Amino acid sequence: MGANQLTIVIVVVAVVIVLLALAFWRKRRREKLRQRFGPEYDRVLAQEKDVRKAEGVLEFRARRREQFEIHPLSTEGKSSYAGRWGEVQARFVDDPRRAVTLADHLVTDVIQARGYPVGEFEQQAADLSVDYPTIVDSYRAAHDIAERHRAGQATTEDLRQAMVHYRALFRNY
Repeated sequence: MGANQLTIVIVVVAVVIVLLALAFWRKRRREKLRQRFGPEYDRVLAQEKDVRKAEGVLEFRARRREQFEIHPLSTEGKSSYAGRWGEVQARFVDDPRRAVTLADHLVTDVIQARGYPVGEFEQQAADLSVDYPTIVDSYRAAHDIAERHRAGQATTEDLRQAMVHYRALFRNY
């Protein structure tokens, strides 16, 4: 085997090793994102229709989340929000429409008290998906019903379902 042939073999082997390492890295990255984001990974993938783009979106969310100073609620804060939540639930019997509106505002208050930025809903949900990937769908569903309610398009059953979703959120704060 001549020097040129040996050089070609070495280059080919090096390229194969680099390609295998890249494939392994991508697979590990994908596994980590799937594990971290759970069902949110699949939702973003369906939305973006491209694995690399979806994974880029999720990585951006994680980097953005690192900039926030998220903290647990104080004992007093937990007690206060739990009391307010109890009042909202009790109100549902007599005034389900008002209860859903109050629940939506209360969740936003809790999110903000924990240190998450509030503003445009989709960004809020994206920010929460980093820490709460399994319940962010409940947040989206509840908020969607609250929006339909504001437009006069939600039934009492829809409002009941929104309260079930909001309750799932409160159990995790």
